[in-house]
Amino acid sequence: TRSLSSAHLWLLTAGGFFAFFVFGFVDNLKGPTLPALLRDLNFSYGQGGTILFSAYIGFMVATLLTGILADSAGMKSVLLLAGISLSVGLTAFSMVSSFWLLAAALFVVGLGLGAIEVGGNGLIVDLHTSNRGRFLNLLAVFHGVGSFVVPLYAAQLLSASFSWRQVYQFAILFAVGLALFFLFVRYPRAPRSGEALNLRTLFSAGFTRQMTWYYLLVTVYVAAEIGIAAWIVEYLQQVKGFDITISSLYLSLFFAMIMVGRLAGSVVVEWIGYLRIMLIASVASIGCLALGIFGPPALAFCVPLTGLFFSIMFPTTTASVSSLHVPNMGAILGVLFTFGGLGGALGPWLIGAAADIVGIELAFALTIVFCVVMLGALLMLQRMARAERQA
Repeated sequence: TRSLSSAHLWLLTAGGFFAFFVFGFVDNLKGPTLPALLRDLNFSYGQGGTILFSAYIGFMVATLLTGILADSAGMKSVLLLAGISLSVGLTAFSMVSSFWLLAAALFVVGLGLGAIEVGGNGLIVDLHTSNRGRFLNLLAVFHGVGSFVVPLYAAQLLSASFSWRQVYQFAILFAVGLALFFLFVRYPRAPRSGEALNLRTLFSAGFTRQMTWYYLLVTVYVAAEIGIAAWIVEYLQQVKGFDITISSLYLSLFFAMIMVGRLAGSVVVEWIGYLRIMLIASVASIGCLALGIFGPPALAFCVPLTGLFFSIMFPTTTASVSSLHVPNMGAILGVLFTFGGLGGALGPWLIGAAADIVGIELAFALTIVFCVVMLGALLMLQRMARAERQA
């Protein structure tokens, strides 16, 4: 890879993996701390959902802008920007109390998360030209490690009488570490083979009928995953009667399942095929969520078990789109991740808004609806792929 020594290649890969660990850790501080924040500041479910919504608006803005920045300035700039945004946003979020200032601070955190999404995936796509599906699934494993660790960390602090603010403050260290790594690491940028950003080319390649189904797929998938991550702790406390320790443990279990699934996925995804494995995972997710949400408390473990099937969806969608061989792939992946951000904004917000009207149990069941739409999008993509092969 462009005059990189093997050691330097793996140092940069490790930097990408660390960025995704920070991504998972910071992104999932919200689930275990949300009940404490709502009670401390006397906010409704709808207000809580709207604060989370602002993070994903930031995420969407970042994925759109950094997708273009990635093609012009390289991945190092994008990931350095990510570390700075997270440091500023987390500091502000842990200090303010007004609804609008909290939303603004999470918007800045969202900018950092979106930059990691584009920069981390772009870095791996750039560095590893063969077995991309495997490396993208491994990258996502580190997101899973961060996501798995954070509910345990937050539950420990909250049950030891630390405030939700302090839970956020300790996380700033990771954000600063990320910024420092990409400030000092050397990254020779890939020559872009004369591929300047052409908006007309981007629009014609990025908004085909096939890509529209990919955008819908990633939107509803992320809505389901982030909806569960944001509300499972509150749902388990209010509906199943679990305490902070057990409900946070279930959130950790959800991410542990995602992590295990991605490790397994990195081995089998190329062998089974991208669309086929995602179809199987969608059907299994619908069954698991239905049992966990509507079954007795003894079956509540089926909700975190869904993580096993969710695990491969995002990295495999990314790998599937990167295999299409279209121009301006950096910018197209940016658009794909923007739709992911849209799902991340809509999922928790819709559940929060619905919970104020129909209660948290029925609102949480929206995750099943998202999975059904996901299945529909995959069936359409598989039909198109089959038609393409026959043609």
